[in-house]
Amino acid sequence: MEELIKKLTGEVGLTDEQAVKTIETFKEFIMGKVPPMMHPMIENFLADNKDSDSDDPLGDMMKNFGG
Repeated sequence: MEELIKKLTGEVGLTDEQAVKTIETFKEFIMGKVPPMMHPMIENFLADNKDSDSDDPLGDMMKNFGG
């Protein structure tokens, strides 16, 4: 999520607080539109995966589907 916050503050001109609120609002909106079984996938996608060596968030998400 840090990468997205940096992008929102740098390119859009939001403050850190505004960027975090924007992401949280977006996340709540998406969570309300997808089945509950997909919620962990969204959480993982937006999480700061500092432990992950991967630069492929979509590939990491697909692991939840066995891909």
